[in-house]
Amino acid sequence: MEPHPRDPGRTAWALPCLLLLALPGVSAQGFTLHQPQDKVPVTAGETLTLNCTTSGMDMIGGVRWLKGWGSENKTIYDQRMTSSFPRVTRAVNDSNTDFTIHIKNIQPEDMGTYYCVKYIKRDSGEEEVFQRGKGTEVSVQAKPSPVLVSGPEQRVVPGQAVPFTCTTGGFFPKEIEVKWFKNKNPISGQQPQVTEWRLKTYNMSSTVRVTLQKDDVPSQLTCEVQHSTLSAPLRGSFQLSRVLRVPPSVEVHTEPSPTEVNKTVTFTCLVKEFYPENVSISWLENGMEIKVKNISQPSELPKGLFNLESQVEVQATQEKNGSMVTCRVVHDSQAPVNSSAFLWISNSAQGESSKDSSTVDRLIYIVVGVVCTVLVLLVAAILYLIRTKQMKGKSSPSARLHEPEKSSEATTQESDPNNLTYADLNFEKERKTIRRMVEMSQQSEYACIQSNQAPNGDDNLTYADLDMVHLSKAPKRPAPRPEDTGSEYASVQITRK
Repeated sequence: MEPHPRDPGRTAWALPCLLLLALPGVSAQGFTLHQPQDKVPVTAGETLTLNCTTSGMDMIGGVRWLKGWGSENKTIYDQRMTSSFPRVTRAVNDSNTDFTIHIKNIQPEDMGTYYCVKYIKRDSGEEEVFQRGKGTEVSVQAKPSPVLVSGPEQRVVPGQAVPFTCTTGGFFPKEIEVKWFKNKNPISGQQPQVTEWRLKTYNMSSTVRVTLQKDDVPSQLTCEVQHSTLSAPLRGSFQLSRVLRVPPSVEVHTEPSPTEVNKTVTFTCLVKEFYPENVSISWLENGMEIKVKNISQPSELPKGLFNLESQVEVQATQEKNGSMVTCRVVHDSQAPVNSSAFLWISNSAQGESSKDSSTVDRLIYIVVGVVCTVLVLLVAAILYLIRTKQMKGKSSPSARLHEPEKSSEATTQESDPNNLTYADLNFEKERKTIRRMVEMSQQSEYACIQSNQAPNGDDNLTYADLDMVHLSKAPKRPAPRPEDTGSEYASVQITRK
């Protein structure tokens, strides 16, 4: 039987019909494909649902979901190959009209436009596009990853400015906000640097410089990130004590010196305000290590710093006089810090010599002080006696002094049984300044006056002792007449040159 020849008119009519059936939304024999979603936002990690339904007469051929359209499209679901897409499942299994799918754990790289497409099978066995949906645009919002704050790898001392970095990544959209805090107090940092990481995702990095202080052991640095995908800000923290090193101050104290021989002397090493607490102490005597029985442990201060006190006992023997006792402190594996004190013995040769020298000096000071005091008292006494003599001389109206005859022409004088010479001394009653020295002349003589009993038992005579009094001899004149009973006299014995 010969094959029935094809009708040329029929063939010409069928070709435009096939082209029309391939266009979206065009139905053949009542078939319709419906993809209702235009745009669907979803957060990374969630499950995305894409809706697609068909109606009318079923036609031979499968249904697929494609991401993108054209040469770069990608099949994410095929009705004939359910096992090759592990993240994709059917909403209604084995349904011939509902081709809604679920995509688990959606990621930013899953963003794009998705199409639900109906294929038909031709006589050649190949499938051709029969009808497709209008497409659903999927946008994925990715939350930032947990915030990480990092600092320097090595510890630093107070006063240094240290950089700290805040990082997060895998977020979308690109816009993000960063804030820095130190102990809840805002501090300024650099503008965040945002870079593209993978398809449609971004990373962020922000840096701040902080000058560390001695009291920053309990301080905390916080980075706060705000993004459109977050209901509350993300925060990352860094304890400044992780990078802070506070070196200790070291002091050595001992008992007052010098000390007695054979006495046990205690040396105390004070290690103050350091961080961290790992510290070791050793004692040296003249460079040689001393064994310490009791090892002290650091004590924590309110601000997080530490103190440590260590003691060592040394026997004060003669040969240890002047020894240097050293406390060596190694803090946090740094260079040693030393502090020293000396041991002095009180009865050593050097100590005795110093003591004897001090005693001699004290004796000299005492003797000089006594001599000076005596001299001052003597001067005061002499001045007092001179003043008394002056007062008595002023109160006496006159005195008579007689001198032995030097020649046969001398005037007649009264003889004294004690071989004393008397002279008349007349003083003016008004106050006059008494000259203590009299100019020397050829007629000057010296007299030595001795104390004697008043001659003839006269009670009205006053005597005075004069030692080497320099008298000025007046020219000879007639002997004065005897004075009244109220006159006062001085007994003068003249020693001739």
